[in-house]
Amino acid sequence: MTSSGPPESEAADFESPGVLDDHLPACHERLKADLTFPLAWGASPIRDLPTWRRTARATVEAHLLHPPDDTPFHAEVVDERPGQGCRRRIVLFDVTRYSRVRATMLLPEGRGPFPAVLLLHDHGARFDIGKEKLVRPWYDAAKLSSARAWADRCFGGRFVGDELARRGHVVLAVDAPGWGDRSGLGYEGQQALASNLFHLGSSPAGLVAREDQRAAAFLASLPEVDGERVAALGFSMGGFRAWQVAALSDHVRAAVAACWMTGLKELMVPGGNTLRGQSAYFMLHPGLSRHLDIPDVASIAAPKPLFFTGGEDDPLFTAAGVETAYRTMRAVWRAHRADDRLHTEVRPGVGHAFTPAMQDAAFTWLDRWTGHARP
Repeated sequence: MTSSGPPESEAADFESPGVLDDHLPACHERLKADLTFPLAWGASPIRDLPTWRRTARATVEAHLLHPPDDTPFHAEVVDERPGQGCRRRIVLFDVTRYSRVRATMLLPEGRGPFPAVLLLHDHGARFDIGKEKLVRPWYDAAKLSSARAWADRCFGGRFVGDELARRGHVVLAVDAPGWGDRSGLGYEGQQALASNLFHLGSSPAGLVAREDQRAAAFLASLPEVDGERVAALGFSMGGFRAWQVAALSDHVRAAVAACWMTGLKELMVPGGNTLRGQSAYFMLHPGLSRHLDIPDVASIAAPKPLFFTGGEDDPLFTAAGVETAYRTMRAVWRAHRADDRLHTEVRPGVGHAFTPAMQDAAFTWLDRWTGHARP
């Protein structure tokens, strides 16, 4: 006996289709409901803050899928020249035991040691420039043209790193794998890169997280830098990287994150950018959401000073997601009795951009915590 399919009366008894629009699984709401973030502060049975912080950080570390690294940096300065109010330097160093990178540095005029900022570039689906998005490239005319266009688009025409150096900070910028000097990645190739890294026992997000930790340690080790006054700063994916490295690195004492913070459940909604995959792999640690929400990971940084800023009209993050995240983080800083060390804001009339007004507020805040006027 043959049949072309189940009787019509049985059609509602099984799942079909299994994948909906936006490539969400049909069971996505049930999967969301299962995410209770049991290790989050307040949900976890751990009531001692230092113990919770160590446990949560160890959990994140285990999900990076990339081992810790203490390879010597073997740094080499290959170019140094004067600039406007600072020295411009190109340095090579071993960011991991697997990769040697070319980084750019800006050093203020005068005698150090100086406060310093690790600059973390965004994604933006623009791979020919990375560090150049934040530090004006004096060494490549083609990259300078692209970088100026990016600064106009995202930063009100400013190079954020140059502005920080002018204000007295050493800055370091390094390309993430796939960008700038390390390009070779295209938008559609991100899924294949992720798959290949998974096969190799790593992940895009885990590799970037480890490299950011290492870059922070390198910056803190430099004789021109006051290792007690190192901060991280980034926009968009760089904002994600900034609060993440603050949570995972003891060398980072403060961070500024522009335009990247949300609750996970509010991120995973129809129409959301994350549902495309692609860029999401650089901000995805497989399995971690079974333990911690996104703002829970950022809260591992508490009670360090962190500055979160974003635009009310940012299409990448829902208002509900941002508020959920800010509320979660405030509870942790409050538990540390460090409310004044967490700054959260949503700027009306601003989209996905780090405007000069947002930058000025962030720089003033950095000066309070890691700049020349130490608290």
